[in-house]
Amino acid sequence: MGSDASAGAARRPSMDDVARAAGVSKGAVSKVIRNAYGVSDAMRTRVEDAIRELGYRPRIAARAMRGSSFSIGLEIPNLGNDFLTQIMQGAAAQLAGSSYQLMIAPGIGELSGEPVLENLADRQVDGLIAISPEVTPAWLETLALELPVVLIGRHDASVNYDTVTNDDVAGTTLALDHLRTLGHERIAHLTMRMQPEAQARAPHSLRLLTYEQMTADAGLDSIVEYCGDAQDDAYAVARELISRDPSITAIFAGHDTLAIGVLRALADLGLTTKDVSVVGYDDIQLAGHPMVSLSSVSQFGEKMGAIAIELLMERISTGRTAARHYQIHPELRVRASSQAARSRTRPESRTGS
Repeated sequence: MGSDASAGAARRPSMDDVARAAGVSKGAVSKVIRNAYGVSDAMRTRVEDAIRELGYRPRIAARAMRGSSFSIGLEIPNLGNDFLTQIMQGAAAQLAGSSYQLMIAPGIGELSGEPVLENLADRQVDGLIAISPEVTPAWLETLALELPVVLIGRHDASVNYDTVTNDDVAGTTLALDHLRTLGHERIAHLTMRMQPEAQARAPHSLRLLTYEQMTADAGLDSIVEYCGDAQDDAYAVARELISRDPSITAIFAGHDTLAIGVLRALADLGLTTKDVSVVGYDDIQLAGHPMVSLSSVSQFGEKMGAIAIELLMERISTGRTAARHYQIHPELRVRASSQAARSRTRPESRTGS
């Protein structure tokens, strides 16, 4: 990747633009940004008004004049996803013993994505880890002109920011090959619907595309069901699907929280994983609990968080500008939730013990 920091990003307001809009010198703008001594209240008001009107955000050089804040911002889009907790733990462990503090910012309701990342940037963090699935690459490219940014999960061909991803094609292949080896041919995929601008790069989109390609190549039906990101959503959709189509013998869930919802639906329908096998993705801690025993694709969340910190610290300490793209190879953890395929009948029709 090249190191041209302006490539792929729209023109952003400069300090000169702010100075012209406020009717002051560029040096005065710099003093306001640095909170320097000797700035009148009237000047500060004019400059701050111009900054807000233009949407100007100080570049790295201006931040450097203020010195390091010794803080790293981590945006978490969903507090209910245990895989994101793994990422947070890995990042925190990597910073342990350093002078840096991790600043966690969860997305809540409509306050997610860009507003959360902007708030972290405004708090003068020295670097940002983003896990936003739907923030546009162009917006991130511009943000990354101001401070180091690492995006986790999405497969962006970025110029100004780094990425840490899992090989989602390989992970999906592991899951489906495993189910096919067990004799399953009616395999459904439970996933989340992505926004159009994120479809080509989002992990769930790549898993879906790989599932559709593999089922088509094998001459199997593609059975795709969409749900929300929460366990309750997955439960409702899975229960309706299994009741509607008793020929399904396996479900590949887009992540483990969805898979846990599928297991709940099976239990409420009087079924077990001997009737419908379930494979998830992420290998969260609960997946390995003996009462759950969920087969899952591990993408090593703690390692992803640690690598994201390594990339940020490398940028901070060396001034590296060229983007790096780190991909982790997944592994399948086989547990009791995936078993050999057998005939499916509705619960009320079963006569065996």
